[in-house]
Amino acid sequence: MAGARTVAVEEQGRDHGLVRGIGIFGMAAAITNEVIGSGVYRLPASMAAAAGAAAPLAYVACLIAMGAIVLCFAEAGSRVPTSGGPYGYVEAAFGPLAGFVAGVLVWLSALLACGGVAAAVADILGAAVPALSDALPRGLFIVALLGGMAWVNIRGADTAARFIGVTTLIKLVPLGLFLIVGGIALASGHGATTAVTAPPVTTIDRAALLAFFALSGMETPLSASGEVRDPARNVPRALLLAMGGIGLLYIGVQIVADGLLGAGLAASKTPLADAMGTIGAGWRVPLLAGAFLSMLFWIGSDLLGAPRVLFALSRDRLLPAAFGRLHPRWHTPHVAILFHAGLAILLALSGTYEALAILSTLTIAPLYFGACASAWVLRRRDVAVMGEALRLPALPVVALVGMASTIALVAFGRLAEVAALAGVLAGSALIYAIMRRR
Repeated sequence: MAGARTVAVEEQGRDHGLVRGIGIFGMAAAITNEVIGSGVYRLPASMAAAAGAAAPLAYVACLIAMGAIVLCFAEAGSRVPTSGGPYGYVEAAFGPLAGFVAGVLVWLSALLACGGVAAAVADILGAAVPALSDALPRGLFIVALLGGMAWVNIRGADTAARFIGVTTLIKLVPLGLFLIVGGIALASGHGATTAVTAPPVTTIDRAALLAFFALSGMETPLSASGEVRDPARNVPRALLLAMGGIGLLYIGVQIVADGLLGAGLAASKTPLADAMGTIGAGWRVPLLAGAFLSMLFWIGSDLLGAPRVLFALSRDRLLPAAFGRLHPRWHTPHVAILFHAGLAILLALSGTYEALAILSTLTIAPLYFGACASAWVLRRRDVAVMGEALRLPALPVVALVGMASTIALVAFGRLAEVAALAGVLAGSALIYAIMRRR
């Protein structure tokens, strides 16, 4: 139990001054908001092009893999519910170097995605209002968007969680409408006359990558675990509640889109809106609005979780002390939030959405591997720093499935993508060595 006491002391120092005001539904909403971004509105077409009618099966396979990873996150999160989320789990299990690399992966993945999504939101707005597509108004919109979301998060984690909870409900309404109206239409015989075509076998691996990427993102909101009430109970419950519902939602959306568009699904740039358009032209509008709002509100979850990684690394003296400062009134890591938002603005202004998204998604593989392994190690050491921890049956088997899945994820990547990931890992280790010497 000496190890558990050591981790408890480190966590208390890391989270000192934070207010644990986020409840189970606030955290579940943040996870849902983070995972369900713009991808759900575009992914059905990509999945159809890569896997054809087998796309729902690709989701099921990835749900099994992601399910194992989620279970490991749930147990590890109940044992070390601290700022930085998986950074804390990996650091407690394998030491500061592994923890630092994990923290960098969480933050970098979230930063790249935030910049890409903000750029995409600006592009959608520019397409709808051409006057806003010029460089200056586009740049001002990006600054206002990320600056506004940063302000909401600086005003308090509980305020941000309530905001995210409301916005998550808003962004789920169009998807619920799609499932209900589209499902009724299919049941009434209003389906496509041509079925989704079968793709080449060589593209199935890309379909698996797409589905896995679509289900990722839980690690960013979990970085705010240091501000969750009764975290040993609420962190795993929020995670399981959110990810279970998300998996069912994605499968349902793919099935309805397949049924309504058929062979036309793979070529659609706005698949959900086009699918609803087969029922009536007026049904396109709420789905197009949903795609815009989904990306807009996603940024709020990113700015809730990702800056807490910088905060945690600073509190552990692995980054400059400024990132560990708390706002004197709202007790939030305002410097870290502003820094993260500032870098995201620069990335968004560059407009390189595709490159940012690819690197962002691939960086999660070693992070998920480390989180699965840390759950196993923390169980063996019986580390539980805030109340009784979750104890999953057959955890070693679950962890092995999760780790094997992440290895397969990297194997599916292209050479340039894997090389970029290797550079991130090597660069993180170098930064750690420099900071430790200083």
